[in-house]
Amino acid sequence: MMTNIIKKNRYLILRRTIQIGLLILFGGANWWGWKFLMGNYSSAYVLETFYLADPHAVLQTFAAGFVMSADAIIGAVIVLVFYALIAGRSFCSWVCPINMITDLATWMRKKWKLTKKESFFTFSRKTRYWVLGLGILLSPIVGVAAFEVINPITMLHRGIIFGFGMGWAVIAGLFLFDLLVVEYGWCGHLCPLGAFYSATSRFSLIKVKHDVEKCTMCMKCFGVCHEEQVLHIVGEKSGFIKDECSNCGRCVEVCDDNALKFSIYNYKI
Repeated sequence: MMTNIIKKNRYLILRRTIQIGLLILFGGANWWGWKFLMGNYSSAYVLETFYLADPHAVLQTFAAGFVMSADAIIGAVIVLVFYALIAGRSFCSWVCPINMITDLATWMRKKWKLTKKESFFTFSRKTRYWVLGLGILLSPIVGVAAFEVINPITMLHRGIIFGFGMGWAVIAGLFLFDLLVVEYGWCGHLCPLGAFYSATSRFSLIKVKHDVEKCTMCMKCFGVCHEEQVLHIVGEKSGFIKDECSNCGRCVEVCDDNALKFSIYNYKI
């Protein structure tokens, strides 16, 4: 019984371990002087050896007119190349701590049987691309990295380490927005980071592959996917789930037909 539960939630358990582990490492640098991971999700110093930086934040900073250090630029390139060519949009589901907040809201929606029809309103998932563009356009106008000022990831990180202050209201508001207003509202419709990694990770190697010959159209994958529009090939044809998939692995876990699995995308040259 327990083995089956772990198997059905293996990627979820691993994702939560990574997300919580990163928060502990960031917190440990401030609370106990750990040297493993210093900084935050926008810029981090790893093992006192090299820097990693959020390429989206660096892009906004450049747009605002600031000159970035070589360490920050190299760190941003490392992160961008990793997600663009290897891991896809996995930052959203495997690293971002806000994912835990929005997943909790999704779980509660299902527990309380709040359907999409009971949402106050709906809007296009493409809205996040407009938010992405707006943040970059506003950066030179306001003179700072515009989105970083209201970035809930930053607020959650600072809140956990230094005390929430007013940041708790933003996190609570985001949770209630996903719970009561729009299903998958923040991650699925508004977050510019999701748009950024969706746009830059189209040629990544690790993707979910669908085998139509094994698929029985049970629709369990649709029940757990936060980006269900990417599952359009399910039951129709074999192939890779591309575009805006966050590689969370939930569809792989719940598929009793073994019709979905992580695989290496075969690019034909």
